[in-house]
Amino acid sequence: MSTYNFGPAHGPVGYGDNNALDLETLMEVADRLTATLHAEYPALVGQGEVIQRELALSAEDGLPPNRGRIRSALENVAITAAAGTGSLTFTQYLTNALGL
Repeated sequence: MSTYNFGPAHGPVGYGDNNALDLETLMEVADRLTATLHAEYPALVGQGEVIQRELALSAEDGLPPNRGRIRSALENVAITAAAGTGSLTFTQYLTNALGL
C-alpha cells in the first residue's frame, strides 16, 4: 500500500481540511510564501506578489480569485523551488487549496 497522497480525501488540502478555501487563510499563506521567497528566491518575489494581489482583489470585489494568474505564478515558483524548501511547501499548499 502506498502512502502517496493521490488527491484530497475530505477537503481541497487533504484529510479533514474543511476550511481550505477560507480567503483570509489563503491570504496569510500567500503572505508567508512571499516572505519566504524573499529569503530563499528573491528573483521570484514578484510571483508571490501576483498571488497576494489576486487574493486581495478577490477580497475587495467578492468574486473568485483569478485562478489562471495564480496558477501561472505558482507554477513558476514550483519549477524553481527545491524540494524541502518553505517556498515549495507554501506553493504546494496553495495549489492544493485552490484545486489547481
